[in-house]
Amino acid sequence: MKRLNLFFVLSILFLSGILFMSADHIDAPAVTNGSSDIADFYAFESSENSNNMVFAITLQGLLSPNNTAAANFDENVLVEINIDNNSDNVEDLVIQLIPRDGKMYAFGPYAPGTTGLNSSIDELATRMEVDITDYGNNAVIGTSGNSKLFAGPRDDPFFFDLGAYTDVLAGNATGFSDPGTDTFAGTNVLAIVVEVPKSTLGNDTSVNTWVETKVKN
Repeated sequence: MKRLNLFFVLSILFLSGILFMSADHIDAPAVTNGSSDIADFYAFESSENSNNMVFAITLQGLLSPNNTAAANFDENVLVEINIDNNSDNVEDLVIQLIPRDGKMYAFGPYAPGTTGLNSSIDELATRMEVDITDYGNNAVIGTSGNSKLFAGPRDDPFFFDLGAYTDVLAGNATGFSDPGTDTFAGTNVLAIVVEVPKSTLGNDTSVNTWVETKVKN
């Protein structure tokens, strides 16, 4: 999806207890700023607390181990999780994520002042923060009440057999093998994971959710 300051959108629907995900690795046509490229988006019920939902975004896919330590979240890139809780395909709530000076800040969920292409951050909204975890270090988890936040490099969690995929497309294979070959094995991503109570989403049974990256004008 091409928009003025919107580089790529991944759309996802979840029901409580069910995982849905969408993936893209460095092939969104509008992405000119690699730090804004969305690799994957996951939403699922917390395995530790069934009253919570977890949203996980990965950026800058296919980082080699040698390049991961130097990879950074871009302070000019806002990551926005949109939540539609009444099925009209318009965000009713947002969770906004922005890095500053070695920390990741999460605002929301809260009702945005504007919807669609442009976003602003209400600094009076519910907020939590966490130190961005350095490559090779144990995960630093920020907490605020029943909410949690993580940001930092991680092994790419998405499994994809590119060789088998191209063979199927070329007519050289009729399907995938099990377990197949993980093309992304050994590559890393920058990940943001935020966990919030379902009660903050306006509908604890079913919501539509998608993630955007927006670049500061």
